Amino acid sequence: MREQMAASTLHNGRWRSVVSGAVGILLAGVAAAPAHAESVREKQWHLSAMQAEKVWRSSTGKGVTVAVIDTGVNPDLSDLRGRVLPGKDLALTRAGDEHTDPQGHGTNMALLIAGTGKGGGGTGTFGLAPGAKLLPIRIPEYGLDSNQHLGEGNRAFSQGIRYAADHGAKVISISMGMTKGSPQLTAAVRYALDKGSLVFAGVGNEGISELRYPAGTPGVVGVGAVGKNLRKTKESQYGRQVDMAAPGDEIYTTCASGKGVCNSHGTSSATALASASAALIWSKHPDWTNNQVLRVMLNTIGAPTDGAKRNDSIGYGIVRPRVALRNPGDPGPADEYPLPDLKQSTPAPSRSKAAAPDAEETPAAAPEATEGGGGGAGATTWIVTGVGAAALIGGAVAALAARKRRAAADVHVTGRP
Repeated sequence: MREQMAASTLHNGRWRSVVSGAVGILLAGVAAAPAHAESVREKQWHLSAMQAEKVWRSSTGKGVTVAVIDTGVNPDLSDLRGRVLPGKDLALTRAGDEHTDPQGHGTNMALLIAGTGKGGGGTGTFGLAPGAKLLPIRIPEYGLDSNQHLGEGNRAFSQGIRYAADHGAKVISISMGMTKGSPQLTAAVRYALDKGSLVFAGVGNEGISELRYPAGTPGVVGVGAVGKNLRKTKESQYGRQVDMAAPGDEIYTTCASGKGVCNSHGTSSATALASASAALIWSKHPDWTNNQVLRVMLNTIGAPTDGAKRNDSIGYGIVRPRVALRNPGDPGPADEYPLPDLKQSTPAPSRSKAAAPDAEETPAAAPEATEGGGGGAGATTWIVTGVGAAALIGGAVAALAARKRRAAADVHVTGRP
């Protein structure tokens, strides 16, 4: 069968670089091909590597709401039917509402989080947390033509985060970003944390050390992407803003149109999978606080193999929800945020760029190598999603705090609230 591939309109699959502070968006590059006899689930290698079927015996994410701050979520797809709640439309100049997603990006992220696999007579897309509910929050999508939208972007992210926290979202997933943050955004993140939510955001897909927001905001868990070899993908941003990583390459879902199978890569998908991991843990331990859920994610993470506690490529390591559900370790204090950047977010006068790591360096321990969770040479591993389209069918703590401190300081607020 000749495969006909149609690239999506998701900004050519890139975190669009932002000129002079214009807003950009972290989007999964998606390519489509005709429906194939092989089910989508059979192509979802990341779920096999994470032993999702074993995970679902312990938790499916039931009882947890994940907010998807993105381009909207289509609730009519078979794989999302019954999963999508009424949400909020902050893209008021666009046609439709939060359940309208002409770009398809938000719908693809929703599928990775909570797809039920019911599409195509049971051959559809499974999310990592198929029992979770989705709270769609649609925000405006901006281009590169000017910097006039930066203030509007900060307002939209801030309003979206506050709305999610006020409407029962324990997990807030943001596979989008822009070049500058603001005190308004920082305050919204703190508000969400105080309300008991966790905020995850992609660090960007330009393969450089520049910060992207909200990922660079103190209190946001910055998510990077790794490939099947457990190494940072070339496009994944690096630096001290990276707190953890998740799969982000060759990530398959049903296309947002409901027809065909799409494949994407980048930190967008990695963020969705990290968010789903948090939902799985929270579902099993509903009495835990946001701080305890995040601490357990860090307790059980697939750490860098170079012996460092963290590095600038994958942060503290790759998320491992199966290990977290089986052997979570000490969840620690209920009221103490486990990452250092929030506590130490006093503005500093300057910020330095991180040296570029070799894309083939800093692998993590294999996430599902053995029952004990250790790394092994023959282990099947994961990938991350978010940028670029490929159509296939077939150290330290103090340094991390300093970087995000500098990120909080490096915002230009003249003329904006």
